[in-house]
Amino acid sequence: MQVKIADSWKNILNNEFEKPYFIALTEFVKNEYKQFTCYPKGSEIFAAFDHCNFDDLRVVIIGQDPYHGPNQANGLCFSVHDGVSHPPSLVNIFKELSTDLNVTYPQSGNLEKWAKQGVLLLNATLTVRANEAGSHQKRGWETFTDAVIQQISKEKNHVVFLLWGGFAKQKMKLIDVTKHCVFTTGHPSPLSANRGYWFGNKHFSKTNKMLENMGKPLIEW
Repeated sequence: MQVKIADSWKNILNNEFEKPYFIALTEFVKNEYKQFTCYPKGSEIFAAFDHCNFDDLRVVIIGQDPYHGPNQANGLCFSVHDGVSHPPSLVNIFKELSTDLNVTYPQSGNLEKWAKQGVLLLNATLTVRANEAGSHQKRGWETFTDAVIQQISKEKNHVVFLLWGGFAKQKMKLIDVTKHCVFTTGHPSPLSANRGYWFGNKHFSKTNKMLENMGKPLIEW
């Protein structure tokens, strides 16, 4: 795995790439991709950064693991490629979006258009072995993505963090809540959503209201 990350992030993250844990992680990921089918494809591992310029960053959404089914993961959390049927969590995200903003349920599950507006769609673990959820956890990715969150918190002001579910809420400790806005809710997965922990959170309208209050452009969700 050669680290090719967008220029706007290089100064922010270059130090991480030199650390022993990241060098070991790189070797692990290289070997996994050689021996097994892994997702997303190599060129999309850092897609969250490629599509979201650091200078434009206004919102962070944190996921846990890439999708591990064929042709699903595209390097952005909760997102799938154009033409791929929407996984259950994404269905619930779009249902909430439709209700919250009174818009039509989106046809495409590709969230790249969010990323290009400054929404960092960050999975805590950036790779996974096919059909084996969580197979690349605790190998160093979490150390890297925690550092990403800390750097955003340190270097930026007035970012809106959307923490969905228990795992994402644990990242609160990495965020300076005195200068950033954090909204929390249940996870959009059916297990959580069907128990009343997701629907009605209005995170999309709340985010835009907060951005408006800070004089920043709104996200066209």
